[in-house]
Amino acid sequence: MTEKLEDISHRFEELGQLLAQPEIVKDVKKFSQLSKEYRDLEKIVVKYKALQEARRHLQQAKEVLEKEKDAEMRELAATVAIKRSDFDTAERHLWALTQIEPDRKVHTDRLEALKRLRAGAK
Repeated sequence: MTEKLEDISHRFEELGQLLAQPEIVKDVKKFSQLSKEYRDLEKIVVKYKALQEARRHLQQAKEVLEKEKDAEMRELAATVAIKRSDFDTAERHLWALTQIEPDRKVHTDRLEALKRLRAGAK
C-alpha cells in the first residue's frame, strides 16, 4: 500500500510541474485534463502526508519511551501498548520496569502474566 501511495505522490508532484509548463497552459484541453487529475490526487496526497507525519510522531514517541527512565511513564506506556495489543512493546516496557524498580514485585508479576497471555494466544 505504501508503494502505491508513493507512486501517487510522485505522480502528483509530476502533475504540478507539468501544469506550470507554458505549453501545457496553452493547450486548454490538456491543461483541464491534468488539472482534474491533480485535484483528484491532491485529496489522497494530503491524507498520505498526514499519515506519514503521524507515523513519524509515533516513532519519535516510541524512541523517547525506549530511553525513558521514569517508572510512571513506563507503566503508562506498557498499559497503552497492551490496550493496543502491541505486546512486544509492552513486554519491553515491563522488562525495563523490573530493572528500574527491582524491588516492586508487581512489575515482575505483570511481565510474567503478559508472557503467559502471549503463550496462550499462540
